Amino acid sequence: MKRAVLYLRVSSPEQSPETQLLDLRQMAAQRGYEIVHQYVDKITGVKAKRPGLEQLMADARRHRFDVVMVWAFDRMARSVRHFLEVLDELNHLGIEFVSFRESVDTSGPLGRAMVVIVGAIAELERNLIVERVRAGMRRAKLDGRQIGRARLDVDREQVLQDRSLGMSLTQVATKHGISRASVCRIVKHSAFAPAPISSKEQLSWQ
Repeated sequence: MKRAVLYLRVSSPEQSPETQLLDLRQMAAQRGYEIVHQYVDKITGVKAKRPGLEQLMADARRHRFDVVMVWAFDRMARSVRHFLEVLDELNHLGIEFVSFRESVDTSGPLGRAMVVIVGAIAELERNLIVERVRAGMRRAKLDGRQIGRARLDVDREQVLQDRSLGMSLTQVATKHGISRASVCRIVKHSAFAPAPISSKEQLSWQ
């Protein structure tokens, strides 16, 4: 019975890898693999630092398993180049790679060729999505549309005057419909000398 490990990745701490886990466990059972460990990263795909993947590769070099299983190619690496580097090292270590979504494994030459092709297509698709987003932002800018959070329309002089008259952070923030942190920023970047922020107020908005 081959020893298999699962590598699971989701894009944020709020997401759960449960769906990936269920699919991979079912595939492992069908193939007669023994799952000996699972590695999880909760991080966006473009980030270089992946503790789970790094630990997986460290254990691979110690020959602690025979097969690496992932839910999809794009779960494994941040780019095609990185993906192929990982696969190349696994291949030299005699460790097979299996992907659930693409139904591909590297136990034979055809499987290895498919991995290269599908990996390149996946990276192309991601790059096209990024370019479409950038093009949309450029078009919105040319059309005069707001990109991102709208800038607050605040009467800064009145904010400073209210503070200089002794109004608290909360009172000024409520009056102008902004946060206490915004009030503090306005005061900090002003050349005026309004009423100082008390220690109690400082703690309350931090």
